[in-house]
Amino acid sequence: IYRPFKPKRKTRAGVAIEKGLSPLADIILSQKNVSVSDEAIRFVDEEKGVSTSDDAVNGALDIISEIISDDADLRKKLYAEYSGYAFIVSTAVDENADTVYRNYYNYRELASKIPPHRLLALDRGEREQALKVSIEPDEQRVLKYITKAYVKSDNECGRLVRTACEDSYKRLLHPSLERRLRNDLTERSCDSSIHTFSDNLRQLLMQPPVRNSVAIGFDPGYRTGCKVAVVDSTGKVLDTAVVYPTPPKKDIKGAGETIKKLIEKHKVDIIAVGNGTASHESEEFIADVIKSVDRKVSYMVVSEAGASVYSASKLAAEEFPEYDVSLRSAVSIARRLQDPLAELVKIDPKAIGVGQYQHDMPPAKLSAALGGVVEDSVNSVGVDLNTASVSLLGYVSGINASVAKNIVTYREENGAFTDRKELLKVSKLGKKAFEQCAGFMRIHGGKCPLDNTSVHPESYKAAEALLLKCGFSLENISGGIPSIKEKTKEIGMKKLSDELGIGEMTLTDIVSELAKPGRDPRDELPPPLLRTDIADINSLKPGMILDGTVRNVIDFGAFVDIGVHQDGLVHISQICDKFIKHPLEAVKVGDIVKVKVLDIDPAKKRISLTMKGI
Repeated sequence: IYRPFKPKRKTRAGVAIEKGLSPLADIILSQKNVSVSDEAIRFVDEEKGVSTSDDAVNGALDIISEIISDDADLRKKLYAEYSGYAFIVSTAVDENADTVYRNYYNYRELASKIPPHRLLALDRGEREQALKVSIEPDEQRVLKYITKAYVKSDNECGRLVRTACEDSYKRLLHPSLERRLRNDLTERSCDSSIHTFSDNLRQLLMQPPVRNSVAIGFDPGYRTGCKVAVVDSTGKVLDTAVVYPTPPKKDIKGAGETIKKLIEKHKVDIIAVGNGTASHESEEFIADVIKSVDRKVSYMVVSEAGASVYSASKLAAEEFPEYDVSLRSAVSIARRLQDPLAELVKIDPKAIGVGQYQHDMPPAKLSAALGGVVEDSVNSVGVDLNTASVSLLGYVSGINASVAKNIVTYREENGAFTDRKELLKVSKLGKKAFEQCAGFMRIHGGKCPLDNTSVHPESYKAAEALLLKCGFSLENISGGIPSIKEKTKEIGMKKLSDELGIGEMTLTDIVSELAKPGRDPRDELPPPLLRTDIADINSLKPGMILDGTVRNVIDFGAFVDIGVHQDGLVHISQICDKFIKHPLEAVKVGDIVKVKVLDIDPAKKRISLTMKGI
């Protein structure tokens, strides 16, 4: 609507208007049975740059072309045609070049049907000057829309208007509508990818922790060796080492002895192996070592995405000033297994690596979405006020990075928090922030047992009154009161909510929390799949059925770790028997799934899997 009035750069139509050719354009548009050349001769003016009657007619047609292009109703109809029926087409800039975009060298798909990952691949190929991408509508249909709206006669004027329609389409409308459709497709694809990234990140953050286990973090490497860190069940570093089981030194015997000593000395239960450089050799080495120890030790390959970024950060330097960068990375890998949420919040979500084309996303939009996911995850689990890091506290509702630092400083200067109300003594943490954060902070062994639940301090009176009505006291909370659910049903939720002066939803939350105080939603998920041995891609055979862990979900399928170092792909068509629009409808990151091997290509390191018919 605003388009005709929008300030324009100098156009051919604008120049023609300045030459006084608007009245001639109106005459032609009226499509009366007149002699255009006779009318045009009146507008010849050498001083204005209109030398001949043809110049006058051409200028008038430029004005008509722009009038057609600025028609909001027409544009709306044409865009519906483009978005519904136009094709997106790509060709190679150099057909002889062997690039990752070879599948798109002669590609054509209905724009309305193109999946987000494919559209983003075309965009990237165009940016890298490997592809030429264009939109191809049905020109005859489009021109029919335009001429139907503007051509009213078959006389000389009508034929000139038809010419203007064709010019308007090719020179003005098509480039504009193509840009708009490309932009809309890219925006829609980015939104879809951000949604997929957000879902994957949520599942990764909410993976069940491996509690009460002494762990080794093993950061693989070649020339500089493999860095090893032993951490106790609370994540405290007990020991570190550097071993060289990989080329060029390949000291498998010496490295094995070192790992065995660490396992025996610290009674290690589990080993987290980073999945980066030299991961395959390291996994084989660890699998052999744990066979030769008397303890039951298992291992798991852990994504080390972002670990190097964290280990070189100021935050890591403050946390581990006595360790070099590589050893910090090993500590991070071990802690990721023990408590994924607490460790992964220290890393920029974009560096965690569970998305697709995340580097092509609008940075601000991606950061906002992922930040929201981290905040939701932290708040749904809650944080231990006396052990939580600055990074973890910073994601609690109502707490910013500055206040999070002040909480840790207060804790260091005054000892452990014993009461949630102590938070009000923290610098810059006012009543409003307290209202927002208090319910997400947990205090184990504090003055009030309710401080170790998600019950907000403003509901303490109601919770205590509820306990009294059901025949319990605060002392009963620590072990949980499962029977309180039956008691409240007997009395009646409506009656209780009226008597306590709280809403039924709040009452339901309080009852659930008192039944199982400090419950962690992550504990309701299946535990991670731990391994004691390693397979090889060459040992796989079509038809083999294996257990695996979903590592990443993208638009066209899911990558599953089946313990052979190379993740296999379950294409969207192989995920389940019923039709699904997106893999996230059936699987998510961290899921333990049964898969069947369909095909193996060791040379290209490709494994095709199915989840159907198992």
